[in-house]
Amino acid sequence: MDLDKAIKERHSVRSFKKTKKIAYQQVIEAIVAASKAPLAGSIAAIYYVLVQDKEKIKALAVAAQQDFVEDVDYVVVICADRKDLERNYYDRGKMYAHQEAGAAIENMLLKLTELGLATCWVGAFSEETVKRVLTIPDSIDVEALLPIGLELGKLAGIKDLKRVSGSLVFTGNEFSPYIMSMDGSLTLDSAAYKGYTYRNIN
Repeated sequence: MDLDKAIKERHSVRSFKKTKKIAYQQVIEAIVAASKAPLAGSIAAIYYVLVQDKEKIKALAVAAQQDFVEDVDYVVVICADRKDLERNYYDRGKMYAHQEAGAAIENMLLKLTELGLATCWVGAFSEETVKRVLTIPDSIDVEALLPIGLELGKLAGIKDLKRVSGSLVFTGNEFSPYIMSMDGSLTLDSAAYKGYTYRNIN
């Protein structure tokens, strides 16, 4: 699918198929696409929590007061650590963090559309509840929830999976200072572990 077609076909979906599970690798592809978004001063502030645990997903649906969120197998929670941006840009750092988040989310939305998957940008939720469910530190902002699945009532054309290489800072089910490689191995990011200073390695 070319870019123009993805832009035209992208739309918010709130009805998902409950009987067909999507491929985990496709969700990773979408996260990789999100990580390619522009950065203010080359300072990466955005992190991705990939939630698969059904009880946690149900809790996120309650936090957002959106029942459709619990109908999916995956929810990507977009987070921002604006500390380094504020250190460099003072009061504007918060705005730049929001801008990075928006750019990353749009990349992900378009990639999901290309893959034949569906989502909805959920921006209304209890941030306190989301942080508690996913053990996200107070200093981290929760920018959005993206439930990912197959649209109900639409034949989704799923493309062949592509291999992705390298590593990306994202975590499963909880916010943690680990780097997960595409082969599934975990490495403790010592720089991240000290004081929750998370760093995107891309």
